[in-house]
Amino acid sequence: MPGRFEGKVAIVTGAGSGYGQGIATKLSQDGAAVVIVDLSQENGTKAAAELTNAIFIHADITKGSSWESVRDTTVAKFGHIDIVVNNAGVCYDKQDTETVAESTYDLMMAVNLKPIYHSATVIVPLLLKQDTPAVFVNVASTSAMRPRPGTTWYNASKAAVVAATSTMAIEYASRKIRFNTVCPVVGRTSMTDSLLADEGICNTYAASIPMGRMCTPRDVANAVAYLASDDADFITGVHLSVDGGRCV
Repeated sequence: MPGRFEGKVAIVTGAGSGYGQGIATKLSQDGAAVVIVDLSQENGTKAAAELTNAIFIHADITKGSSWESVRDTTVAKFGHIDIVVNNAGVCYDKQDTETVAESTYDLMMAVNLKPIYHSATVIVPLLLKQDTPAVFVNVASTSAMRPRPGTTWYNASKAAVVAATSTMAIEYASRKIRFNTVCPVVGRTSMTDSLLADEGICNTYAASIPMGRMCTPRDVANAVAYLASDDADFITGVHLSVDGGRCV
């Protein structure tokens, strides 16, 4: 029986590990051809090798030229693009806002927000020419809606992702392109390794979530897959919290 993404082509950034790898795996299992984009050659190559009908593109997604390469390579290999998942992101260890270095601020905006801009300016024109339904799913964070002290500029970058996604959802709704976000609560990934290095801290975070555990790649992948699927073809501009009740 064909999967729900049979014939679809999906680009997933940061798909060499963590949430991104979970998303890529889910889309592949449901029939999509998957383009894994990652800065880590080792992780990206390994992740692509584990999937059916997947390729890896080594790219720095903070650069427009890298997005052009991703677009051109994807179209040359698969002929079209249907799904773009902007998942790659970075955070920093909690600290007082007045002590945050400008370089840290720049990193938050460059990695968490700027790829949303580049993916729109590079991929959307192609999608408009294709004139077929397409969807962007941008991975933000519960921090965008319920910020906590100590990570001001991470929170701000993710809030900007939510605002940009909402705006594009309205702008392109009549042109067959949907835009949604998935907003996970904290989970154990390479991005949070230093933050969650202590088991006691992990337990504290888990206890703050009504369902009693942290987020997993499977949780995020299931949410992304729904919003990217035809089951959600009348849904655009939503920001789906994947948080075990944390933001209620």
